Amino acid sequence: MRKITILIPVYNDWESLTKLLKEIDEIVKETKNLEFSCLVINDCSIVKMPKILKPPSLKTLNIINMKKNKGHARCNAFGIRYINDHDTSDYVILMDGDGEDRPIEIKGLINKISDFPDISVVAKRIKRSEGIIFQAMYQIHKLITFLFTGKIINFGNYSCLTSKDLSILSNKASLWSSYSGTVKKHIKKFNEIDSIRGKRYFGPSKMSIFNLIIHSFSIIAVFKYSVFIRSSVLIIFLSYLNNSTDVLSIFFQILIVVFNLMIFSVSFRENEKDLLNSNNDYLDKIEITH
Repeated sequence: MRKITILIPVYNDWESLTKLLKEIDEIVKETKNLEFSCLVINDCSIVKMPKILKPPSLKTLNIINMKKNKGHARCNAFGIRYINDHDTSDYVILMDGDGEDRPIEIKGLINKISDFPDISVVAKRIKRSEGIIFQAMYQIHKLITFLFTGKIINFGNYSCLTSKDLSILSNKASLWSSYSGTVKKHIKKFNEIDSIRGKRYFGPSKMSIFNLIIHSFSIIAVFKYSVFIRSSVLIIFLSYLNNSTDVLSIFFQILIVVFNLMIFSVSFRENEKDLLNSNNDYLDKIEITH
């Protein structure tokens, strides 16, 4: 029987986690020949954790309490390393704990790995639930990412990793900053399923415009050397434009230089030492037995 661990980072949003676990239970109880467990990473929540019940369809439910607030990306990175070092799962499903990663799409991930058991799967976003401005900014993010990296990255954290790919990612410094960028760079082949971004169970989305910008730069920073090469080509091209566009050309050259400085600055979030030592960053592990 193949084993699947569902990895869920949580910060304060216990109400959403409780609802999510119930919905996961409804999905996985219909599956056969698969054993599901869940690992929740409590990102040093300041809201007291209520009593959490283990869904009957899950083999185990463990909650790891972090010493300090690390942020969503680093909790995922910690979880990936922890599972790689301490678990024997065949697959790991990463998903948000607020309902935006719809539990119903676990079926699609499972079906895909059933057809191609040795290939990881990502949930490609074909529709989002945010407002028009946010969606426009997201499209700009994808365009800039493609222009400066040559990569189309249309997925987030929601995915199902094979144990082999989990091991590959677990020691990549960029994982400490960007999961999707690291997957795109280091996993040579993966499958996709179509995914609709759901709405949060409770409260507004935590992905503000500012957070989207940081998220975008973190992804692009994974490919910082490609960004530098492509930027250099663009600057050389702009420098050869005719005199009628000198001012505009200089403006864009300066903009590209500033952009590169920002990308290289964000790339310092990729900390290999912190990643490799992250197994020392948690207080305890609680096993929910009933």
